[in-house]
Amino acid sequence: MSLDEVIFINNLPTLDLHALTSDEARVKTLEFINDNKILKNEIICIVHGIGSGILKNIVHQTLKANKSVIDYKLAFNNVGCTLAKININN
Repeated sequence: MSLDEVIFINNLPTLDLHALTSDEARVKTLEFINDNKILKNEIICIVHGIGSGILKNIVHQTLKANKSVIDYKLAFNNVGCTLAKININN
């Protein structure tokens, strides 16, 4: 399944980063990726909110640098969430 095919995000594993600092958000995002890779969850949702965009930028930098992340993009109907596809095969 590609990220473009995801319509409903309510049934995806979700991490909410509201009220976290940038460093906390980076660590929680990495832990969330690793946990879901072990659980074989291919698509995840990370809620960063809209705000000033600081958390969104941290999340996107973290996802871009992580070798387990195949693709990521803002959710179609909620720009306060980022969807990520994880390589669960290695």
